[in-house]
Amino acid sequence: MEAVLAHLRRLIESGEYAVGVKLPSEAALSREFEVSRSVVREALRGLQALGMTESKTGKGTFVTATGPAEHPTFGPYSARDLIEVRRHVEIPVAGYAALRRSQDDLDLLAHLVDRMDAETDNTAWVALDSLFHITIAQSSGNPVFGKVIEEIRDALARQSAFLNQLGGRRRRSNVEHRAIVTAIAEGSESAAVAAMTAHLQHVEDTLTSIVNGDQ
Repeated sequence: MEAVLAHLRRLIESGEYAVGVKLPSEAALSREFEVSRSVVREALRGLQALGMTESKTGKGTFVTATGPAEHPTFGPYSARDLIEVRRHVEIPVAGYAALRRSQDDLDLLAHLVDRMDAETDNTAWVALDSLFHITIAQSSGNPVFGKVIEEIRDALARQSAFLNQLGGRRRRSNVEHRAIVTAIAEGSESAAVAAMTAHLQHVEDTLTSIVNGDQ
């Protein structure tokens, strides 16, 4: 998928596929690259998230920009929207979780990080990732935080899948998640805040690298 997306991105950036041009169909691209249509579909979703194409139902995918948008979109929200909200919600939430978590919360978080370490399927991992962040919000003892993360759950999942596919984030995320859980388990508010801050900074850095074409 990464190779297909990178190739299509180069063709768009070079002007071979100009703004307004319709890209070949999924079937045609599948034959050209000798990959499944599902791989092509994921690559096209990546281009759309980067803000370089637009999919029109029944008509196909059209080029809308010669380069990626500064802030990729995931569902109804931009990456900037998500990062801003996550910084203001998930960082303090991690601190509250360290102070208020129950043993059941800790057991579930430990179970989730173990499953994520062992998971090889990207779709399943993304689902676990969403559940992980929701569980931390719920561990804060404030149900409003859980509702906020639930509201952006789909966008977070789209962003997570995007980062894993193009930024190779899954292994590093596992390490960062475990550091967050360790801090919460130790009851250290400052360590939990620092671990979540580092995690979100790495998310932002990877997004920036993808947009800049460094990945």
